[in-house]
Amino acid sequence: MAQSGFDRRRINGPEESFPPFFEADNSPKSQSIRTTRSPKEIRPIFLQPGLILQANGSAYVETERAKIACAVYGPRQSKNTAYSEKGRLNVEVKFTPFSCERRRAPLRDAEDRSIAVAVQQTLLSSVRLELFPKSTIDVFVVVIEADGIEACIASASVAASTALANAGIEMFGLVVSCAACIIEDDVWLDPTQDEASQAQGVLVFSCMPALGKVTSIWESGQMKPSEALACIDVCEERCSEIHSVVAQALLSATQHQ
Repeated sequence: MAQSGFDRRRINGPEESFPPFFEADNSPKSQSIRTTRSPKEIRPIFLQPGLILQANGSAYVETERAKIACAVYGPRQSKNTAYSEKGRLNVEVKFTPFSCERRRAPLRDAEDRSIAVAVQQTLLSSVRLELFPKSTIDVFVVVIEADGIEACIASASVAASTALANAGIEMFGLVVSCAACIIEDDVWLDPTQDEASQAQGVLVFSCMPALGKVTSIWESGQMKPSEALACIDVCEERCSEIHSVVAQALLSATQHQ
C-alpha cells in the first residue's frame, strides 16, 4: 500500500520540517541625497545631431546614465493608405537588451508603446504636417541606456525634435522637455530612476520656448495642484536653457557640414 499523502512525482521533504523564518526589515528606506548637483539643477547634456548618415536626420543625447539615439526618415509617400491633407508622424521606441538593470526582451512591450505615445504627443503640435499631404514621417528612438521612464520621455523628446530639425522638416519651433518630482515637499528637477521611485509624483513638461507654447504635460503618481504648478514653473525656466543647448548644437552641426 502506498503511503497517504506521498507524491512520487515530486521531491518530498522530511516528515518533520519547519517553514523558513524571515526577520522583518523595519529599517527606514534610504533617501537619495544628491551630492553632485542641487535639487533645482539638471544633469549635463551632451547633444550631437547628424550621427546616423543613412537617415534624413538624427541626433544623440546623453545625460549621464540616460543615452538615447534618434533617427528620422521622410517625409515619404504613404502607401496603401487613404488620401489625407495632413501628413502622419509615426514614433517608435525600442530598448536595447542591455539598457536596463534587468535584461529586456527584444520584443516591444507596453512600456515601449507608452513612451512612444508620450513622445509623439510632445512633437505633434510642432511639426507642420499640413505641408506634407499623404506623406509619413517616421521617428525611430533607440534607448541605449535607461535611467527611468521620465528621463527616457524627456531625453527622447529632445532627441526627436533635434533630429527633425536636422532632417530639414518644417517646424513651428524646437520642442524641449524637462522632468521634475516631489520629494519631501520639495521640487527636484531631472530625477534619476532611484529618485523617481521615492517621489510622491513625477511630471514631464514639454514646450516650445521660442513661441512660449506648451506641447505636453505627462504626470504619474500623486501630486497636488499646487505642487504640479510649482514643478511646471521650475521646468519652464530650465527648458529655456535646454533650448539654447539644442539651438547651439544644431548651429554647430550646420557649420561643420
